[in-house]
Amino acid sequence: MPQTDRINRRVLLASRPHGLPSLQDFRLDEAPLPEPGEGQVLLRTLYLSLDPYMRNLMNAEGARYAPAVAVGAPMVGGTVSRVLTSRHPDFRVDELVLGNAGWQDYALSDGSDLSPLGDMAQPSLALSALGMTAFTAYVGLLDIGQPQAGETVVVGAATGAVGAVVGQLAKLKGARVVGIAGGADKCRLAVEQLGYDACLDRHAPQLAARLAAACPRGIDVYFESVGGVVLDAVLPLLNDHARVPVCGVIAHYNDDAPATGRDHRPELLSTVLQRRIRMQGFVILDHYAARYAEFRHEMGEWLASGQVKAREDVVDGLERAPEAFIGLLEGRNAGKLVVRVAGG
Repeated sequence: MPQTDRINRRVLLASRPHGLPSLQDFRLDEAPLPEPGEGQVLLRTLYLSLDPYMRNLMNAEGARYAPAVAVGAPMVGGTVSRVLTSRHPDFRVDELVLGNAGWQDYALSDGSDLSPLGDMAQPSLALSALGMTAFTAYVGLLDIGQPQAGETVVVGAATGAVGAVVGQLAKLKGARVVGIAGGADKCRLAVEQLGYDACLDRHAPQLAARLAAACPRGIDVYFESVGGVVLDAVLPLLNDHARVPVCGVIAHYNDDAPATGRDHRPELLSTVLQRRIRMQGFVILDHYAARYAEFRHEMGEWLASGQVKAREDVVDGLERAPEAFIGLLEGRNAGKLVVRVAGG
């Protein structure tokens, strides 16, 4: 059923998943349109962002930076919305805004979480190349990674929403950029469209040996969003004073039991210590006040000049959000995953 002006479709968390979420962990619900009170606006969702962090919020304990989604409540998520009704002095009807309406057709807001977008020919860019994931790439690479011309930068999820931008920014800074991606098709995309110098299929045998051959001078910056076998392959190649920005560990988001097998912690800590490595986690929500305006200005110029290309993987229909999200966790997307909930 497509979006209508009478019913609010919502994708609810039906149950807490064990391991990779299934379609049974979500439920499509229908409710009446909410009515805005004084000081509120009614938003109509146009685009919904799907991001790996949402998997953590499906757990009972949630994440340290955001509360868990309650069973029976709509899934959370960033959105581009249009103001349908306004009882708020700062927002007008038909205005395009960036907000957090979540996985639903309509939502109420008191305006505190909304940012006006003005006129945008491609509003979904507010969730992709001008949005949170690109901002994550910008802060993580430039502020923490600090790549220098001639250095080697390795990107663990080279064609994902964050990684696709990291690779392009590293090239802008004059680095040699090696990507790791899930499949030969993604590796071709990384090299032919995103400008990577090389890209390795993490599913092919002997990843560690192939990465060593691709990085003969070691690794100066490793942008970490994966963990697992990719980190295992990177660790021995890190140079003295290498920098490792950490924005996620998607390989472990669906773990529902303690890891078995060899304990990698001694090797990791010894490498960090002996090679004086800077390994820093960051949550992008902490950086909006200080860095977002500069990011928005610079990225806008890079997009306009063609120095950075926006990669979007657009899925049509709110009802397809659960399947698309599961695919995201399995690495099926290429670029920023966005659900087109409704037309402009």
